[in-house]
Amino acid sequence: MSTSENDAARHIDASVRAELDRLRESIDNIDAAVVHMLAERFKATQQVGRLKADHQLPPADPARETRQIARLRQLAQSANLDPAFAEKLLNFIIAEVIRHHERIAEEAGNGGGSGTGSGSGSGSGNGAFAGA
Repeated sequence: MSTSENDAARHIDASVRAELDRLRESIDNIDAAVVHMLAERFKATQQVGRLKADHQLPPADPARETRQIARLRQLAQSANLDPAFAEKLLNFIIAEVIRHHERIAEEAGNGGGSGTGSGSGSGSGNGAFAGA
């Protein structure tokens, strides 16, 4: 932050500062909820990945992914969220989930390479974002 930005931040009216703080606290709470929901989603997709590996099913399910994207775009539209943004987010999640499903299949000795995984990711071990 530049010196002039620091000066401007210090001279904000107290009521404006209070409203800004209230809104930011709300954003922080929403961010925490999103992280917890994603963690729950990852737990479920890990179970899907193990089930797929146990039954030699491919990590990716393009038909389900297509249905999920269409469904999420509709949800986004009804929530006044940009459907293109929602689709980008889901595509990122799907790629990560597929990557984790491939890893689970490899660990189970099933290979699992479908050629559709992203090949990139955080390596966090929480494959919650794939289409499952």
